[in-house]
Amino acid sequence: MVFSDGGDTKESKKTMVNSLFRRFIMAAIVAALGILVLTVGVASAMQLSNSPASKGYKFTTLNDNADPTFNQLLSINNSGVIAGYFGSGASGHPNQGYTLKPPYGQGNCTNENFPGSVQTQVTGINNSGDTSGFYVDANRNNFGFVEWNGVFTSYKDPHTGSGTVNQLLGINDKGIAVGFYVDGNGDSHTYKVNQASSKFTAIVPPNGTDAVATGINDNGDIVGFLTGSNGDTVGFLLKGKTFTEFDFPGSTVTNPFGVNKSDQIVGSYVDGDGNMHGFLLTSPLNNAQWKSIDDPNGIGTTTINGLNDKGQLVGFYVDSNGNTDGFLAKKK
Repeated sequence: MVFSDGGDTKESKKTMVNSLFRRFIMAAIVAALGILVLTVGVASAMQLSNSPASKGYKFTTLNDNADPTFNQLLSINNSGVIAGYFGSGASGHPNQGYTLKPPYGQGNCTNENFPGSVQTQVTGINNSGDTSGFYVDANRNNFGFVEWNGVFTSYKDPHTGSGTVNQLLGINDKGIAVGFYVDGNGDSHTYKVNQASSKFTAIVPPNGTDAVATGINDNGDIVGFLTGSNGDTVGFLLKGKTFTEFDFPGSTVTNPFGVNKSDQIVGSYVDGDGNMHGFLLTSPLNNAQWKSIDDPNGIGTTTINGLNDKGQLVGFYVDSNGNTDGFLAKKK
C-alpha cells in the first residue's frame, strides 16, 4: 500500500499507516464477517531477479487456475508441500483452501475445505501434511480447524464473544495449533490448542493488546504480533516462558507470520513511505539479522507468510494488473 503525504505531519502519517495496515492485515487474516480471505495458487511462470530485494533467491509465481486474480501461499513444510487458498472472498470469489505439492503443476493441487463451510482458508501445514486453518459457516461466523490424519475438527476458544471469530493460523508436528479469537468488545486474544486433548491455553504477552499468534515451530516457539503501548504494531517471539518483542528497523508496523525450527522468522513490514515488504529475521535473540525481501514482480506489495527448515519461502504480492499472486522463493 502507498500513502500520499498530502500535507500530513510525520506523526499523523504514522498514525494513518498503523491504523490502515491493522485494518488490512486483520482483513487479510480474518476472512469472515466481511473479513477478507487469503488465497493460494498453482504453477505459473518463473520470475528471476538480481535486484537487491530478491538477491540470492529464485522466485516462482504459483497461481491456481480456479481463480488467477487472487492467490495466497501461506505455509510450506520440509517436503515442499504448500498450503493456502484462492478467492478474495468477494461475491462470486469465495475463499477455497487447498494444498499444493511439487512439482507444483495444476494437477498437483488438492482442494481442502471444511465440510459444509461457505469459505475456507488453509493457513498452516506440518511435516506430516496435517493442516490448520479456519472456515466460515452459513451464518458468517468463523471457526478454527485442524485436519489431522484426514479428520477435520472444529475449534472455538471458550472465551470467544458474540459474533464468532476464531482462527487457527499455524500448526506443528506435535499437533499444537495457534491462533486467536475476538471477544465481545472486539479485542483479539491469542491462544494455542492441543488437537489431541482439545485443551486451550491462553497466550498473554506482558505488554501490548490485540495479540495474534500466527506461527509455531516444532520446539513450541510461537510468533505473532500485537499493538504496543505507543500504538505501533510489533512482532513477538514466545520461547519457553519468555516473550521478546521486535520490529523491523525504521518500521512502525511489523507482522511476523511464520517461524522454523531454527527460529528464523518471516513476515511483512511497512516502510516510511507506506509500502509493504517481506522480511526474514535470523537469530532474533542474539545478534539479530534482518533481510528485506520483495518478489521482483511486486516490490512494495510483498508479504512472506511461511518458511520451512530448508529456508524456502512462500507468500504473495500484488502485480501490475492489481491481481494477488502467490510465490515460492528458493535460495539460488
